[in-house]
Amino acid sequence: MKPLIVLLLSFTISIFLIKIIKKEYDFALSARIAMSIMLLFTAIGHFAFTKGMSMMIPKIIPFKESIIYLSGILEILLALGLIIPKFQIVSGWALIVFLLLMLPANIYASLNHVNYQKGTFDGNGLIYLWFRIPLQFLFIIWAYISAIRIFE
Repeated sequence: MKPLIVLLLSFTISIFLIKIIKKEYDFALSARIAMSIMLLFTAIGHFAFTKGMSMMIPKIIPFKESIIYLSGILEILLALGLIIPKFQIVSGWALIVFLLLMLPANIYASLNHVNYQKGTFDGNGLIYLWFRIPLQFLFIIWAYISAIRIFE
């Protein structure tokens, strides 16, 4: 829920700031800025909640903590790439792939009641998926529309 709030609040603020600065609306830029801010926000979790996030990865996969750190770094790079015009399209596609690859971890975490912030197995469980899966697809659509420039 927090990433969605960060995304929508950042988008709203960006719309008005860009209107003041450029004297016109630029919804695609506002959307990319918002997605970048949201990615930076979620990247913090990879470093603050490494243990809990590593619990979201199935036991069969090795180097869980390294994967968490690398995915946090990747989120930071994608956030920057969405803002730099030269890299926005490739960053948009990379973000879509990244979000699709994260979906199984969210499903696994939900099935195993992972509470990544506490690093425990007392999370919301399947109820979480009713929110997280549509949210994940919202992020994918947002990345596609804003970075690959569908509506410009």
